[in-house]
Amino acid sequence: MKCDLGSAFKARTSSSREARITAQITKEGVTNVPAHKPEECDLLLFEVIGTKDLDAAISLYEPDAIFVVSPNQVVIGHAAIREVLQGMIAANATGKLDTVTAIPSADGAIAFTRAKGSSTSPGPDGTPVTTHFHSIEVVRKQPDGTWRIIIDDPSGEGLE
Repeated sequence: MKCDLGSAFKARTSSSREARITAQITKEGVTNVPAHKPEECDLLLFEVIGTKDLDAAISLYEPDAIFVVSPNQVVIGHAAIREVLQGMIAANATGKLDTVTAIPSADGAIAFTRAKGSSTSPGPDGTPVTTHFHSIEVVRKQPDGTWRIIIDDPSGEGLE
């Protein structure tokens, strides 16, 4: 597969969303939300967290994915990521995704994605608190042609 590394794809979310959620139930009964392009991992993750569909969110990660919780904490694997995402969902945040950029590797097997947007949730006193984010993800193409997240750094801050 030939790849033009000079051109990064930018997806802008809008009412005519480019990535549509097509949930599937696997034989294990788990919701599966396939991403057919690298940038769809970010778009779909944002969408399913907004609908509070934890199983669909987890299906976007490889089983041994790495999730950067903070500059001092990393968790690995579905069970640990599920706990982190449950906390995010419980925060009752609403969000806005402005852009997603994907840059594929030369062989097209891995891509670096970056999402920019904001999230608003109730603060301790109930007043809305808005946080802007510039997340960074690394995604890998699966044997069936779909993409899954292998490294997720929602804050984009990395590790100390």
